[in-house]
Amino acid sequence: MSRIPRFLEHLKTGFTAEATSAARYRAYADRSRRDGLPHLAERWLRLAAAKDALAVEMLEAAEQVRGTDADIGNAVSEERYENDVLYPKMIRDVDQETANVFLRVVNAQKEHLRQLEALRNDLNAAQGDVALPPEVDRGTAPSAPES
Repeated sequence: MSRIPRFLEHLKTGFTAEATSAARYRAYADRSRRDGLPHLAERWLRLAAAKDALAVEMLEAAEQVRGTDADIGNAVSEERYENDVLYPKMIRDVDQETANVFLRVVNAQKEHLRQLEALRNDLNAAQGDVALPPEVDRGTAPSAPES
């Protein structure tokens, strides 16, 4: 028997499905761009953005978007869990080639955690919105696709 109400289970399942599709569509867009099909890539990105919007709607309906402090705390906790528990466990259970993929992910995740902790510190020091990091100011940081 589930420990959470059925409607929350369904919202979580729906969120996972939409978020997974959105990520997959962005991967298809990357491949299309590499294959010299920029218009197809743009179409995939627009579909991904629509899927992201649906995922966000379900996350909000499940009351998982609570506000600045709670959201940053949750994000830091998720990154730590992924780095310290999830990926190390999976690395132990797979072949070396797959483990190498997870190791690259963990290295990227460590940078995500560093950025989240810096964001939390910046927010705690700010009297409102936070400043953009220099890489964003220079236009070199990755950004979400325009819809």
